[in-house]
Amino acid sequence: MDNFVCNKLSEWGLSKLIQTFKDHEINKDQFYKLDDEEIKELIPKIGPRKTFMQQFKLLKVLPSTSEANDTRNMDMDPREESSQCQSPSVQCKRPSSAAEESIMWEVNDIMKEVKTKIQNEEKSELNDFLKNKISDLETRKRMLVGVFGRTGAGKSSLINAIVGEKNLLPSGSVCACTSVMFKVEANNDSKKYEAEIEFIKKEDWEEELWFYKNLQDDDDDDAREKMTALYREDCKSKSVVELMDKKYFKEIPEFLSSDKKKLKCESAKELREKIVKYISASNEEGDGVRQYWPLVECVTVRLPNKELLQHVTLVDLPGNGDRNKSRDNMWKKMVGSCSTVWIVAEMNRAAAEKEAWEILQTANSLMGNGGECQRIHFICTKSDNVDDSDDQSVRDLVLKRNEVAKRKVNAEFQKEYPQSSEQFSFEVFTVSCKEFHNSVHLQPDDTEIPKLRDVLQSLNNSHSEALNYVSGAHGILSLIQGTRCGGVADSKIRACRDLQEKMQHELEVLQKAIDEIYRTFERCLTEGVEKSQDSCERQMFSMLHPRGENGSFFHKSLKFAVMNNGVFKAKKGKKKNINMTLSSKLTGSIDEEFRMTFPNEDKSGPFKGAIDSFSLDTEGMINNYKDVRLQLSFLKTEEDKLKTKLKKIIREDKKTIYSSLTETIEENMQKCYTDAAKITGLGSMENMRCTIKKHVHDKKDTMFQMAKDNMLKQLKKLRGKILKKLERTLKESIQLSLWTHDFSFPDVSVELDMVETFYSQLEANQIQTELSNRFSSLSMTNNDNILQE
Repeated sequence: MDNFVCNKLSEWGLSKLIQTFKDHEINKDQFYKLDDEEIKELIPKIGPRKTFMQQFKLLKVLPSTSEANDTRNMDMDPREESSQCQSPSVQCKRPSSAAEESIMWEVNDIMKEVKTKIQNEEKSELNDFLKNKISDLETRKRMLVGVFGRTGAGKSSLINAIVGEKNLLPSGSVCACTSVMFKVEANNDSKKYEAEIEFIKKEDWEEELWFYKNLQDDDDDDAREKMTALYREDCKSKSVVELMDKKYFKEIPEFLSSDKKKLKCESAKELREKIVKYISASNEEGDGVRQYWPLVECVTVRLPNKELLQHVTLVDLPGNGDRNKSRDNMWKKMVGSCSTVWIVAEMNRAAAEKEAWEILQTANSLMGNGGECQRIHFICTKSDNVDDSDDQSVRDLVLKRNEVAKRKVNAEFQKEYPQSSEQFSFEVFTVSCKEFHNSVHLQPDDTEIPKLRDVLQSLNNSHSEALNYVSGAHGILSLIQGTRCGGVADSKIRACRDLQEKMQHELEVLQKAIDEIYRTFERCLTEGVEKSQDSCERQMFSMLHPRGENGSFFHKSLKFAVMNNGVFKAKKGKKKNINMTLSSKLTGSIDEEFRMTFPNEDKSGPFKGAIDSFSLDTEGMINNYKDVRLQLSFLKTEEDKLKTKLKKIIREDKKTIYSSLTETIEENMQKCYTDAAKITGLGSMENMRCTIKKHVHDKKDTMFQMAKDNMLKQLKKLRGKILKKLERTLKESIQLSLWTHDFSFPDVSVELDMVETFYSQLEANQIQTELSNRFSSLSMTNNDNILQE
């Protein structure tokens, strides 16, 4: 037996076991590999064995950071693994999320045992409170990365390279006419390659069929491709009723029953072969095979052994929403939920890629004030497309052209979105998937695939799930131990009184801050109403009499719009929307104030920091109330957890608040769309125009004011929700933690010590990560400055 084993047993107060381990000749390597049965044989007595097991778990988890880093590449082939190891941005950078995940599961096991112990106690209000708090620890959130780009821009190859699966997506898999959303994430529950397919509603498809059969433009390639994909030649001769016959949906009974279709496979290639008909208009399976992508809303693929996607989901998104209501709502929800957005365009046309910039313009309000996006990355693909010469000169040409492209795209973004730099961080990447796999002319780092993987890894590491979980567990264990130990009654009464007075004062301060912000929005919206009333008729004239469009073409286009709630059919990434145009002065009047009040970046709190400023100052009270130190520790954790929850609530509600302006206008315009859609015959286009213009004229004095009132009403509702949740939750926590003692509660001092150790380790990891990210950010800024020079 070596000194390591001897020292550990002594350190853990188990010196009596040293001889036993010597007799079994257990060295350091064998010590780490001991399983439960072997430990039971070595330590038959329950007391010492329990102490050994607790310390053994700590030992295996905490030093595993460097070892866990190896799991990051377990899903890559050797070629890709070596490329990632060579990336300077990856080396010795930050603690692995695998180690943090391991800590979280260890603490999860501890809390399960504690919950079981509590359930065996006599039922009480505090008992129920603690069980609910433990259950409330079960949270899991994924960061969404939205991927936009036209067909042929290289999105599929990019995703394949990023996730380390060459056979996952065929090139050009999602065609221009599909509105299928495609999500890629880690399979945390199985070693299988799995897919989950969500269909649109049967009733929605029937309505869509009617639209295509009755209002389809003969030149509408998208509509024709949809119909042909599913029905082949039958789409021309069959009626809507006939096309809804069950025979067309034999392979997808889930569509008829409104269920999700689930697939499980052993490899990425097998999965690709099974899902291609649900996402692609390509003929990979042959010309006669029926394709089902017109009926699909979203496909979620889950891949095994993907540490990189542990807390991240890649979402391949169409550039626009869809005329199908549920698909359009899901698209808006997805775009609004993306914390990072990738715009993908080919290198040779990146800065001038009109469609890519129009996609960004269309989704901008949904990502910014109407969403939670913090980062926009413009990805120039196929960077290796240069004339061949000798290897060295090709590499030099590629790198030089990459620098020029980055400079041009950065300049274009600053020109088109001068104010967006305040809301989003913007970065340009130049990638070559082909060279990443084959490495003919470029080094792996030159392809910038490792750099993008590093971006995803930073999103994984910025995910604070483990720290929040362990912090919450620490607070609960502190309360259990504090309740068991009791305390001086007089001290508890004074502490409770001080906390309640502090809470009321802080709630008043918070309410005043929110009320001041409310009044600012009221002033901004009043100006917006006046501008809207003044400009709406001119805006409508411009939209209804577009330059350069002949009468018959615009007639069909307008007919589509009134049948589609005021949204014109998208052309090359650009989508005109009557409702958004009419509400543009309203949204414009609040945009800047909205950005400051509800920032997307994590470091800036909502309501201009008012939520973060709210504090019971429990840490400051500990010196005066040492006998209830554990209860105050719990209340500090509760306050932090509550503020985190409130920020999530605010982040979701602010999307609804911002979109309410356009939605109120759409509701007010609904009648004229319905009336205009009924107009047929000679002069129908002019009659539709007149119907819309008259409606806007008649409604302008009320609908903009209504939109303003609706938004302010929702702001008031959010204020009430915040104040009520803070007061109710903290009041209950203060009373139960300080007015209750129960000596029969289990002793959790050992568990508390273990969780404290885990928490300290995670805090140290977070500091290391923040320093690493800050250094990385400074390096990127310096590189950008060099490029601009």
